[in-house]
Order: sequence, then C-alpha cells, then structure tokens
Amino acid sequence: MTGSYSDFHNHLVPGVDDGSRSVADALHSMERMVEAGVVRIITTPHFLASSLDSPLLEDLLAYHDERWRSIRDAARQAFPQLDFRRGFEVRLDTSDPDLSDRRTRLGGTRFALVEWPGFRAPANGPEVMSRLVASGCVPVVAHPERYRGLGSGLRAAHAWKKAGAWLQGNYGSLSGQYGPGPKARIMRMLSEGTLDYLSSDFHGRPEYTFYMDRGVEVLQQWDGDAQLRLLGQENPARLFRGEPPRAVPPLRIPEPFKHQMGGWVDG
Repeated sequence: MTGSYSDFHNHLVPGVDDGSRSVADALHSMERMVEAGVVRIITTPHFLASSLDSPLLEDLLAYHDERWRSIRDAARQAFPQLDFRRGFEVRLDTSDPDLSDRRTRLGGTRFALVEWPGFRAPANGPEVMSRLVASGCVPVVAHPERYRGLGSGLRAAHAWKKAGAWLQGNYGSLSGQYGPGPKARIMRMLSEGTLDYLSSDFHGRPEYTFYMDRGVEVLQQWDGDAQLRLLGQENPARLFRGEPPRAVPPLRIPEPFKHQMGGWVDG
C-alpha cells in the first residue's frame, strides 16, 4: 500500500485507554503506520463528554497531557517527518454535550471526533449534532457503520449529516473485522456517497496493516480508487488543514453483494 494517507482515529497514547500499553508499543505501531503510507496522524484516546463537567477535569487532562508528551517526544525522535497531533474520541454520554473546550478537538482544528455509547444510534442524535454545530464545533461521527438502530435506509446517518456532521468509517469494516452487519452498512454508505473519511480506529492489536490493507484491497477490487483517494488521503488531509471534505462519488457495488447486503443493512 502506498500513498499519502492520514489517520485521525487511533489509540496510540500509552496507558490511557484500551490502546497502546507502552511507548515502545506505540512506536512499533507508528512504524507500521508509516510503512503503510501514513504521513499524518491525530491520535484519539477515549474521553467521556460527561467528564467535561467534572471537578476533576483538570486532573484528568493533566494525566492525558503527561502520557501524550511521552509518545509525542519519542515520535519526534523516531519519525521527524511525521505530522503527529492529538485529539480525543469523545463519547457522547450526555444528552447535551458541551465541546466548546478546544482541547476536545482534533489537532487544533474545529473538528471533533465523537461516538455514541453502546454502539447504538440514539433517537436524539440529529438534535445533538445540530447543537454541536451551532456551538462552533464540527462533529465527525466515528464508525457510523458499527451502530445498531440506524433505521431503514440508514436514515439516522443521513440525519446526522443533514444536521452538519461528517462520517468516518473504519478500514476494518470493509474487510469484515466487525462482522457482516458493519460491512454491509459501510458498503451501503459507499454506494450512496454518504461516507466522508476512512481511518483505522487502531488499538494496537493486531498489526496495523492487517485490516487497513484488506480494506484498501476491497475498494481497489471494486474499482474504488477514486473513492479511496478521497476517503483515505485527500479528505483527511483537508481535515488537518481545518477544511471540510470533498464530496465522494458513489461506489458501484457488485450486484451479488448488493443482494446479499440487503438483509444486513437496516436496523
């Protein structure tokens, strides 16, 4: 796999979540990412939106700062050419999340990577997205294909976009890493031109290139080079610059898979 890829959803900061356990583990993973053609990384440890209202917020962020500096300084030595930044994957565990704190954003931009608890789309999702947008935040919903409860025609995902959010799918979903449902849903999104970005959601296990390479192969086998370029290279690079993504043309899905996919996508 070659090319100037950007990855803004991964868990490299050691010892803060279920991602890398040590600086050595993180550097090993980053080496695999660089070998795969990644030139820009924003690392995104899990973070609860409700924590932003906690009296212990500054202590929590100070701990994240300490762990971030450990990998940042090591990465500067090992990969001086890499654009390496930080952000969070913010779990929206409150009905009225306040992401006005710039520290919740991706790499110094207005974009914020967000996810829903329990891998289920909530009924009030569009309203939450609208409020975030009105506050000056640009939400990017992580792995929309992994949520249950999207409804017929994946209407919840369409409603999030209508409210001003963008959608980031996982390479692993294309290769079946999360099962047939997420694979079918991400292919449905690609067939409609709904998806805006691809990223890894890499947690340090297994090797980085295993599922990313296979996801890339799926798109290439289905003549999706133009979609891959936009989803994995151009649009993520635009996010790093604080720019909105370009529209991604619909991917033509082979009829046999499209028929098979019909029983998986809704719900």
